[in-house]
Amino acid sequence: MPSINSSDPTDVLRYRPRRLRRTESLRRMVRETTLSVNDLIYPMFVTEGEGQKVEIASMPDCYRYSLDLLLKEIKEVYDLGINAIALFPVVPEELKDDTGTESFNPNGLVQRTVKAIREAVPEIIVMTDVALDPFTNHGHDGLIDDQGNILNDPTVEVLVKMAVSQAAAGASFVAPSDMMDGRVGAIRRALDAEGYIDVGILAYSAKYASAYYGPFRDALDSAPKFGDKKTYQMDAANAREALKEIELDIAEGADMVMVKPALAYLDIIHQVRNATNLPVAAYNVSGEYSMIKAAARMGWIDEKKIILETLTSMKRAGADLILTYFAKEVALMLA
Repeated sequence: MPSINSSDPTDVLRYRPRRLRRTESLRRMVRETTLSVNDLIYPMFVTEGEGQKVEIASMPDCYRYSLDLLLKEIKEVYDLGINAIALFPVVPEELKDDTGTESFNPNGLVQRTVKAIREAVPEIIVMTDVALDPFTNHGHDGLIDDQGNILNDPTVEVLVKMAVSQAAAGASFVAPSDMMDGRVGAIRRALDAEGYIDVGILAYSAKYASAYYGPFRDALDSAPKFGDKKTYQMDAANAREALKEIELDIAEGADMVMVKPALAYLDIIHQVRNATNLPVAAYNVSGEYSMIKAAARMGWIDEKKIILETLTSMKRAGADLILTYFAKEVALMLA
């Protein structure tokens, strides 16, 4: 890059970056980062019953759908060009226990939903969450001992059963979000052994213990009943540790890796992008979503412009894919 001598008046005339910002056509032509509907993965919530579409109080314009209405919504978003959904279940309290056995029930809510989606919209990519917190009566992502400690290896055994049951139902990708050590490798071995070699793993590799998850836990009624998740989710102050987690998950067989949350962790997304050639996903989480919605409802911001600017920042940082509750809105904007 040529040096600019600020004392030479001819240099001031020669270098005018504003020339390339002069018109919208020019700005589009030289734009470095582009947000596309193909970048979006739509997280969706399914609940038991029929005819149910219940707005989540802390996530305006997001809903818990019963299966019949979920299928209708999925058809609509697929027609808008959204290629993938991430599925999260609202599990009835009476089906929760301390070991999450409902998670691998072949006739459970997730498994029935995946089968129905496969029949109704066979081309859409279905990603299923592999974690125990929606299924445990204590709200943690793992099994616990008498002292309340999270047990790693026994949890992984349950996660493996859960992932295999989701693959059997027709999941395109299983997405372990629990942050147990060694779970990606164990799931990959089990999927291959059962013949599900084409089922991919989207690993929540750098998942931080974040305060941004609050509205999501409202959506699933899955907040921990005691303590927090800091012994298994990552410390928000750590960056090098994220690269270690990424490296381990790739070695164990992950097909894609994720950073969660996204907005306060753009530096992590950038570092992960530079560290791997695998697709990198970013999760634009519930707290990020709800803050924008709340400010927009107060009239403090231009909602559409803020949404596009926020998601573009994640792409600019290096994300290939973005899980976002704004997916449908963005698809409509881009259309």
